[in-house]
Amino acid sequence: MSSCQETQKCGSPQDLPEYLFRELDDFIEALPTKEGHLITALHKAQSLFGYLPEEIQEYVANAMNVPVVQVFGVVSFYTFFTMIPKGKHPISVCMGTACFVKGADKVVDAFKNQLNVAVSEVTEDGKFSIDCLRCVGACALAPVVLVGEKVYANVTPDQVKDIIAEFA
Repeated sequence: MSSCQETQKCGSPQDLPEYLFRELDDFIEALPTKEGHLITALHKAQSLFGYLPEEIQEYVANAMNVPVVQVFGVVSFYTFFTMIPKGKHPISVCMGTACFVKGADKVVDAFKNQLNVAVSEVTEDGKFSIDCLRCVGACALAPVVLVGEKVYANVTPDQVKDIIAEFA
């Protein structure tokens, strides 16, 4: 769980805790060199804050002595990075071909209905968010759902309520 989620301050950049910026500074200062470590710094920033809004991207750019456009390019290119806050328990549904053919779209709809949020949104209590992934490389387990790092295989819409209950 990221510190941002622990403090319940993931909603807007002005709410980001100052101590997390200090922790990010300490991490960047401890790098052997700034050159070639932009992705490393961004991984740390996202683990601290839970996501990478514009304010954090600018902060990392300044700390790493690179243009903001370069940071944005990296953040928008790599699907691991997100500019949108995630819930305490992020739900990711694989939408690769095997998963889709076996009903992943219906599983997504079941999560949306149970949690009353759309894809890329966070529940009002901050506990859950829903995202779709291109492929998790576990086609034999299709459809696949990840909640945080926990993997669920052969998921049906009927199982969604029980999956949510495990984390509620």
